[in-house]
Amino acid sequence: MSLSKKLTAEFIGTFWLVFGGCGSAIISAGYPELGIGFLGVALAFGLTLLTMAYAIGHISGCHINPAVSIGLWSANKFETKELIPYIIAQLLGGIAGAGLLYLIATGKAGFEVGNFASNGYGDLSPNKYGMVPALVTEMVLTFMFLFIILGSTSPKAPAGFAPIAIGLGLTLIHLISIPVTNTSVNPARSTATAIFAHTPALSQLWLFWVAPIVGAIVAGLLWRWLGSAEEE
Repeated sequence: MSLSKKLTAEFIGTFWLVFGGCGSAIISAGYPELGIGFLGVALAFGLTLLTMAYAIGHISGCHINPAVSIGLWSANKFETKELIPYIIAQLLGGIAGAGLLYLIATGKAGFEVGNFASNGYGDLSPNKYGMVPALVTEMVLTFMFLFIILGSTSPKAPAGFAPIAIGLGLTLIHLISIPVTNTSVNPARSTATAIFAHTPALSQLWLFWVAPIVGAIVAGLLWRWLGSAEEE
């Protein structure tokens, strides 16, 4: 598969993740009569990933997340030469998704942009969690996310079920951490929404790059050893 096709797939996938997941929070969750709450938002993020895993997994691997690409690279399951191009495509796709969402949402009279589904800690945390809990939460949950990805895509795992496990894993991650950080585990998703937020979200963006990347790298390095059992 050519790199241009892989990057196009990553752009579309990250666009869908941000537009669908954050869109459910910004547009639908604001209507109590729909009753989706943060359970619905968590499901929306899981569903965007699940649908894209089936749609583009065979093209690009459906990383749609810089931390995932870096984690797979640290596990020796992704080529170094494709790492930066993937991250750029993911960032551009996420920003495009957030930009279109901003255009739609601000077309409603009286709409207040606010945090625009961005991530944060302290005053920007949904339940006012501090920096350390936010850092630990994002690091641990990204570690587990990569662990799910690496395990479910293993050659010895049941074939065809990886997207379901990964999508449900992301749903569970959101159920745990929406109150803490509004859930990132994805630097592209965090960057895209921070750009359009009418809050100081950009000043806290560093955490939503550092924590997911560290968690992903640790998971990848551990999988090098644990996954070697596949060869025994």
